[in-house]
Amino acid sequence: MITSASNGKIKWVCTLREKAKLRRKEQKFIAEGCKMFLEAPPERLSEVYVSESFLKKEGELETACKERLKKISYEVVSDDVYKKMSDTVTPQGILCVIAIKEASLQDMLKTTNKPLFVLLENLQDPGNLGTIMRTAEGAGVTGVILSKDCVDIYNPKVIRSTMGSIYRVPHFYAEDLCGIIEQIKEKGINVYAAALDSSEIYDTYSYKEASAFLIGNEGNGLKPETIAAAGKCCYLPMEGQVESLNASVAASILMYEAYRQRRIN
Repeated sequence: MITSASNGKIKWVCTLREKAKLRRKEQKFIAEGCKMFLEAPPERLSEVYVSESFLKKEGELETACKERLKKISYEVVSDDVYKKMSDTVTPQGILCVIAIKEASLQDMLKTTNKPLFVLLENLQDPGNLGTIMRTAEGAGVTGVILSKDCVDIYNPKVIRSTMGSIYRVPHFYAEDLCGIIEQIKEKGINVYAAALDSSEIYDTYSYKEASAFLIGNEGNGLKPETIAAAGKCCYLPMEGQVESLNASVAASILMYEAYRQRRIN
């Protein structure tokens, strides 16, 4: 059992949790909690750490975790050490290191002839990004593409918000988002920019064919050049004095409108 926070492995995990640069270099990220451990793809599960007290818990999830732990190697750490490693106020007691696996546009296009993409530009709130990833899975989105200036998708707060969808929703960072938009359009995919100054309400379009939604920064929205690259715009009507919706809420409405339309024969 590891009892010192100065242990090399513990220090490395703590730095991996805090530093996006190290996550990119090592191509690994931290996922914490029973659900994230149980849903982690076996081939991507790199390291597992459990607290001393976790092994004494007898809940349903804990029991399921212990069954999986029997089949792999893991490190037991003291409760004090685990608190140093954890990013949560009330740690569940199990943490794993996961190998990063990013898709490509080509990978995403292979999965269906009527893809549904979500493209994010300069999104900064970890909770928003995590919620979008989770909703994307529920709405059957083919893939999520992020501009290079978006918040790090492997930030522990994002990972926690995805509730496991990070493992299953294909995603990648684009060096040139406008370039990706052009590539998508060349494939016959209609791109719709969510823009407040649009004259078209979101539900006037048909999303039954290949489609992509563009969602912009929480405070500033999409850049003018990004809107121009999309070619088509839509807005969400609002009552009262509300000027805009939360980015994850807006994205969710659009994703589920596409899902609704596609379910109608």
